[in-house]
Amino acid sequence: MNATQEKLKTLLEQALIAAFGAEWKGVDPILVPASNPKFGDYQANVALSLSKKKGLQPRAIAGAIVEKLDVSEICEPPEIAGPGFINLKLKTAYLEAQLNAIQADPRLGVPAAKTPKREIVDFSSPNIAKEMHVGHLRSTIIGDSIAQILEFLGHDVLRLNHVGDWGTQFGMLIAYLREVYPDALTTANALDIGDLVSFYRKAKLRFDRDEAFQEIARQEVVRLQAGAEDTLHAWKLLCEQSRSEFQIIYELLDIKLTERGESFYNSLLPGVVEDLEKSGLLVENQGAKCVFLEGFTNREGEPLPLIVQKSDGGYNYATTDLASLRYRIQQDEAKRIIYVTDAGQANHFAQFFQVARKAGWIPDDVELVHVPFGLVLGEDGKKFKTRSGDTVRLRDLLDEAVSRAHTDLKTRLQKEERQETEEFINEVARVVGISAVKYADLSQNRTSNYIFSYDKMLDLKGNTAPYMLYVYARIHGISRKGDINFKELGNNAVFLQHETELVLAKYLLQLDEVISSVEQDLLPNRLCEYLFELSQKFNQFYDRCPILQAEEPQHTSRLVLCDLTARTLKLGLSLLGIQVLERM
Repeated sequence: MNATQEKLKTLLEQALIAAFGAEWKGVDPILVPASNPKFGDYQANVALSLSKKKGLQPRAIAGAIVEKLDVSEICEPPEIAGPGFINLKLKTAYLEAQLNAIQADPRLGVPAAKTPKREIVDFSSPNIAKEMHVGHLRSTIIGDSIAQILEFLGHDVLRLNHVGDWGTQFGMLIAYLREVYPDALTTANALDIGDLVSFYRKAKLRFDRDEAFQEIARQEVVRLQAGAEDTLHAWKLLCEQSRSEFQIIYELLDIKLTERGESFYNSLLPGVVEDLEKSGLLVENQGAKCVFLEGFTNREGEPLPLIVQKSDGGYNYATTDLASLRYRIQQDEAKRIIYVTDAGQANHFAQFFQVARKAGWIPDDVELVHVPFGLVLGEDGKKFKTRSGDTVRLRDLLDEAVSRAHTDLKTRLQKEERQETEEFINEVARVVGISAVKYADLSQNRTSNYIFSYDKMLDLKGNTAPYMLYVYARIHGISRKGDINFKELGNNAVFLQHETELVLAKYLLQLDEVISSVEQDLLPNRLCEYLFELSQKFNQFYDRCPILQAEEPQHTSRLVLCDLTARTLKLGLSLLGIQVLERM
């Protein structure tokens, strides 16, 4: 429908010029989807906006435009409504032709990007020596979905996992383990990840209280930065152990990432400081090297500095982020760099983006985007925690979702007196559980907080993954019952007669528009809303139109509608990182 909207917009612009002259070339006809289906499918509101400029009543302007408007191949005769709205209703024959055209297209009419770009999506980004927890859920799932959509559109996407694998925390942990568990620094997997996290907490506690230990930890950082063999070996072991734990989560979620941690940019940090000095942006403040920012002030109302080199010569996150940004532009040649992090980091991104721009590091054709997201809340409306008050481990959260899906499925099978293999039950529970978690997150506007509820996300009714998976399985149930292979339908013509067929057809043809909007605004919930509405419209069609019992040509036509719906659901869900099931 995006292509349809573009065609109609062009025809309206031509009619406007024909009616009022060439000086109106480029005027937006203000074409939007109709708010009420009884008025048609599209509405042009340009007449209202031109009334003052032309000194005419909007209805007179609308009439002059309609007189010159030829949309006969696409729409029924235009109608003027209210104060001067031009209402357009798509012809049934046009809808049928559009559906017939996308039947053989594996992309279902969604065009690839006209100018593919190198794009980077920076997401997930856990810290080494810590377990992934519920706080990593949103970045990982949202980032993957954005990457999937950009890849589908033909962009060259680099999925980067900017893990926290450098800095003071390693000096602190290595210093502590030298005392209490030295084997962990020489032997692979001497500790499991839970014990490593426990030791990290104890090391942090001691670091905060013991000045002598602080100095020992700092020396370990110096040794690490200098490449001391034993410290470097210990660091690599800790990283590898964490990495293998992260990979378990990524495999559960079916996430593909290229790891490029903070350590990757370590050798580039001095060059960042040197270049900022050359550009005249660096100011020394209490021994630290800073860039003062516009629009950011401290409590006293004074300009806020962004520290790029501390008074002891060390660097911080901002320095690493500046180095990584330069590398991504200069070496990776990225044209759009997307950072998927929680909304609490918005100031950090605004600040180091500003420094990079002031330094002249951002070419005009490079776009920097921070994609912020809200918190995951418990059903009490507070930050999601375990009963003991700890942060929820991501592994536990996913295992619990699969376990609950398993229990729900067994209960349903008993009610239906259905026998299935344990292998089938386990696979369905895995797909439903993981999909439910992903979809519950993605279906929210990412800028908002959302309440995490297993009961709601696993519900077979409502805007949930199980509901859409069930609709997909229902369509394949039709093919099994009728012994029909959708792939063998070929290019059979679609005939639209019933109102629910027309509604479903129009919605099927909106997929390209929805995907295009997500590419621009990076809000995956728009795709979720579309798939949910599509599922509802299919169910209305299914309830009111016989399919297997219908006579030809309705029989085959309705099977084609079923197939197109299933393929649209499968494609849309895959772009959200969600698998489908032919049986549930």
